[in-house]
Amino acid sequence: MTLDRARDDAPALRRRPRRRRGPAVLGLVGAATLVVVGTLSACSPKPPGPQEALETLTQAIESGDFGAVEFVAGSGDAAAAAELRTTTFEGIQPWVPQVAVGEVTEPEDDPDAATASLAYTWDVDDGPVDWTYTTQVSLARDAEDAEVWRVAWTPGVLVPDLQPTETLRVTRQQAERGRVLGAGDQVIVEPRAVRRVGVDKTLVDAAGQEAAARALAAALTMDVDAYVQRVASAGPKAFVEAIVVRDGDTQYDVDALLATPGVRAVADTIPLAPTRRFARPILGTVGSATAEIVEKSQGAIAAGDLTGLSGLQRQYDAQLRGRPGLTIEAVPADGVAVRQLFRSDPAPGTDLRTTLDPRLQDGAETILADVGPASAIVAIRPSSGEVLAAASGPGGDGMSTATLGQYAPGSTFKVASALALLRSGLTADSTVSCPPTTTVDGRQFSNFPDYPSDALGDVPLRTAFAQSCNTAFISARDQAPQSALVDAAGSLGLVPDADLGFAAFLGAVPSDSDGTDHAASMIGQGRVLASPLGMATVAASVAAGATVTPHLVVDAEGDGDAADEAADDPSGAPTPAEDTPTARPHVPLTGPESESLRALMRAVVTEGGGSFLQDAPGGEVMAKSGTAQFGDAANLQNHVWMIAIQGDLAVAVFVDVGDYGSTTAGPLLEQFLATAAG
Repeated sequence: MTLDRARDDAPALRRRPRRRRGPAVLGLVGAATLVVVGTLSACSPKPPGPQEALETLTQAIESGDFGAVEFVAGSGDAAAAAELRTTTFEGIQPWVPQVAVGEVTEPEDDPDAATASLAYTWDVDDGPVDWTYTTQVSLARDAEDAEVWRVAWTPGVLVPDLQPTETLRVTRQQAERGRVLGAGDQVIVEPRAVRRVGVDKTLVDAAGQEAAARALAAALTMDVDAYVQRVASAGPKAFVEAIVVRDGDTQYDVDALLATPGVRAVADTIPLAPTRRFARPILGTVGSATAEIVEKSQGAIAAGDLTGLSGLQRQYDAQLRGRPGLTIEAVPADGVAVRQLFRSDPAPGTDLRTTLDPRLQDGAETILADVGPASAIVAIRPSSGEVLAAASGPGGDGMSTATLGQYAPGSTFKVASALALLRSGLTADSTVSCPPTTTVDGRQFSNFPDYPSDALGDVPLRTAFAQSCNTAFISARDQAPQSALVDAAGSLGLVPDADLGFAAFLGAVPSDSDGTDHAASMIGQGRVLASPLGMATVAASVAAGATVTPHLVVDAEGDGDAADEAADDPSGAPTPAEDTPTARPHVPLTGPESESLRALMRAVVTEGGGSFLQDAPGGEVMAKSGTAQFGDAANLQNHVWMIAIQGDLAVAVFVDVGDYGSTTAGPLLEQFLATAAG
């Protein structure tokens, strides 16, 4: 609750309007000069009360600036009052009280004295109960200037019964953090046993501390000098953590690490996924709050609190962390007779539900475990848009390649190009020209090496799609202007501005391409960008017969703050290229259009490069492969893709560097479909 609201709800605490000084009084005096002395005495106005002085005092307590406050002689001055306020409240920063003037008492037998109550409100958390209390203050009218009221300053003006040696202290009781759940409310992230390994400076002398730090850092392949410096700069009794190892993690031999004198392991529990790799770039990590997080929280998070550091754990931290319990105490200098002033119980965090299927996610990550380059597998349920798996291989160095990668989609984008051609009047049986090469504005385009010669010449669009004939799509570019490609991509869910409730990028198709750039767009190269999540969305839209918007977070408390959090999170959303187009009016995908696209994708399996999927377990498969060249002419490399539909499952597979979509991404897709089939 804020004080502004508290004042509106409590009329008894409203501040009285200030009286104006000077000119009004002078005017009365001037008018009185025409009246006899006796009349002047009878009509003199009553001197002002202490309301204005009280208003000045409350503002000073809130701000810490007591320069405008008049003090009773001997009770203090502005500097002393400011220092007392600072030392008293320092232990509960960054909170600041809001103070309202309550009841004011002016004795009838002493018009030069007054007492008043001051109502304090501390908004210490986002819970329904604020810390509130009332103090008393005495005032006296100045002996020489009847308009001036002076404050009798005591520590009790700040906190009831506060003694000069007491300061305030807050202790926090961490709330139970909410879990992260997957499909069917299967638990993904929950408290799991770990050991915090580091150097305990109480176990060895200074020389031993440095030796322990060097040995531990070297064993963990950390920056040795940096860790040695951390240990050296910590307090004389500090435990300086180097790594957190979950129980049962065979990657680290904790007993061997503990053989070094000075190294210690502290048992603890922290929220963790089932394995170290499980959706780590998406889920993020939990750990001690950084100084930056503490500062931005405005008191909601304190140093030492457990908080989300990245990913969904960071984005939805307010929901997951709950509300800590607080105890505020007045502590004397000797720390003995501590007085409790306020207490609130912790409120546990709320679970965050996601659509991730733990079995499919783990299966996808197992398939990618030995892939060297950056890689990803994304699976979506077309009927609902639920993201069932979004796995990023180890080659991405911690980035969520699955949801944030920006790569040319190559021939998988021909699904969108084919939709634009269908909208121009072509059908799967329409004849298109597929020459060995074609030239646009002096640039020559060709098909992939070993393109089947019997699929050259005038062929049906179905054959050109199934065999992935680049020259056919480029030759038909006049029937699918760039604006039509943008609209077709949007109809398939490939849009640059989707708000998905988590850090993600789907795709972007430039609207201003012409000439060779437009020709390259027809085959998913040039400036066309997509993520594996985006291309899985394309496949899902074809399967669903309508535009699919993928979602991964379910029933979150608010939408989180993906943009702000991603800006502070190295694994967060990337900044799109400067020429990323703005949103265009959505063109709905129709049933007949999606039916034609499914037929084209099925032809890839029955007569094109996806024939290896004909006997895939789980039923009929529709697919499209893709290869996109990148790099300089002397060192061209290939992004490789494959997307597929099987029943109510849409999948995209991506490898940053490979041979061809069907030969590099294809086997990974085949393995995943087998996993999905059980």
